[in-house]
Amino acid sequence: MNADLAVSLMMSALEIGVLIAAPMLLFGLVVGLAVSIFQAVTQIQEMTLTFIPKIIAIVAATALFFPWMLSTMLEYTVTLLNNLNAYIGK
Repeated sequence: MNADLAVSLMMSALEIGVLIAAPMLLFGLVVGLAVSIFQAVTQIQEMTLTFIPKIIAIVAATALFFPWMLSTMLEYTVTLLNNLNAYIGK
């Protein structure tokens, strides 16, 4: 395996990782922003008010996007394992 192939494999693995994590992170970001605006408007400074909605949003995003996340991971893994002989370089 040469360096270019190793870098290419690492880049594609990182892309898949970011792609899979993006829906959960975006849901958490949007809910966190909404809660922060709500706290600023009402001047409520309760610490649990920031965490509980984010946790619920991330769990909901995981449940909503899990089939897509699973199929993306499976597709990447199958492609990686099917090309294993090419990576070894006989």
